[in-house]
Amino acid sequence: MVSQDLLKILRCPACVQDSEGNLELNQDSWLVCTEDGCGRKYPIRDDIPVMLIDEGDKWVDISVSDLLVPPPKD
Repeated sequence: MVSQDLLKILRCPACVQDSEGNLELNQDSWLVCTEDGCGRKYPIRDDIPVMLIDEGDKWVDISVSDLLVPPPKD
């Protein structure tokens, strides 16, 4: 599980320069950007958030309810 201290400081790398870039933990397996118009979702694999913009882009068109748990290993 990702530590609560880390979750407090993580931000969406695509949004943080223009806005807060807040993330919401979903199903203990995904960090979902809450900024309007973003839609990026970052997987948590082996308790490590994968905070790459390219990774978040892969999941933009997938609804939160359809996210795989656990996230695929790629």
